[in-house]
Amino acid sequence: MHRAVSHITRRLRMTYEIEFKIQNGMHDCVQTPITIALERRGDFKSIRLINLTNGSVVPCQWEEEGKTVLLSWIISGMPAEATHTYKAEFLDTQIQTDLPRVTLKEDEWKVEVEIAGEPFTAYNFNPELARPYFYPLIGPYGKRVTRGYPMEDIPGERQDHPHHRSFYVAYGDVNGVDNWSEGKGHGWTIHRRFEKLISGPVYARIVALSDWMGPDKKSKIMEEIRDVRIYNVGPDRLLDMEVTFIATEGDVLFGDTKEGGIASIRVATSMDVPNGGKIENSFGGINESETWGKRAHWCDYSGLVEDKMVGIAIFDHPESFRHPTWWHVRNYGLMTANPFGLSYFYDDPNRRGDYTLKAGERLKFKYRLYIHRGDAAFARVSERYNNFVNPPKRI
Repeated sequence: MHRAVSHITRRLRMTYEIEFKIQNGMHDCVQTPITIALERRGDFKSIRLINLTNGSVVPCQWEEEGKTVLLSWIISGMPAEATHTYKAEFLDTQIQTDLPRVTLKEDEWKVEVEIAGEPFTAYNFNPELARPYFYPLIGPYGKRVTRGYPMEDIPGERQDHPHHRSFYVAYGDVNGVDNWSEGKGHGWTIHRRFEKLISGPVYARIVALSDWMGPDKKSKIMEEIRDVRIYNVGPDRLLDMEVTFIATEGDVLFGDTKEGGIASIRVATSMDVPNGGKIENSFGGINESETWGKRAHWCDYSGLVEDKMVGIAIFDHPESFRHPTWWHVRNYGLMTANPFGLSYFYDDPNRRGDYTLKAGERLKFKYRLYIHRGDAAFARVSERYNNFVNPPKRI
């Protein structure tokens, strides 16, 4: 169950309240999503969240899981090492929000996403396509930050690698099946259903269940759960994605290949390194020669779109398999997290990255996409990464 509440104050009756403290770590919080678990002590219809430290009423959103309420909001402007006291009031009245929202609109083969009334992206899942993807991704200044090809024919764009569809999940050797390319005999990721489609003032959530299939579209290899949250922040954008693979049909072998990535981006052509763009990773590596095949906690790609400098960073969470991941990132515009292609990355055929997911088991990856103004330094990507992996905690 999901609910959301605004800041509107009316005649409300409280069923119960919970007071708690949140403590920040060693980095200032800037537009940082946070979720905490609270005990469900009785029936309620809405929640009003109050920051008792500064007296503000905070837009919040929640989902219920049994006797637990997962309460979410966005913290901004909280200094390093600060402690704030909050009160969650559980009310017997449903409050209609008048706040800007992240909204989902389901069409025949896509789910469109708007943030505060402005288009952001769409999740495309037509079964005639090799696999689902997000396109476009609209960043600061209303500029598209991913390549249009092959979805659109945009003058001046590079038209190579037609399987690089904006923002997607794919891998080139899964039980011997190529589910990375769109060449002859490629595999498929077939959308089956949505487990959740949620709109709200804090985030929108898309939880999609898909099957990874062989070239015949009949032989099932495994299942994928893609859990995506798009947050109500701006002008920069935040998107969290958790990918879980489930070995429902028996053992699944992820082969060692550079052709693939669990979180994959193809940036707008104007952002490519030959056009003045820049790749940077968490260890200070610059461009392909210092970042391709290297392990890093995050990788960032920045460049001009029209006359504005923008960037995209992918953050790899410590809970991800084989964190920190290796990066298949190219000067021509590809950036993807690949934890399996070790023999290619180390140029050593004996250093294998193959992994067998045993029947019935799960393999989990967790990422954040940060679409920002400026390059990595201007956007303080390192600080924002710390907000992702070290958010304020309940004490």
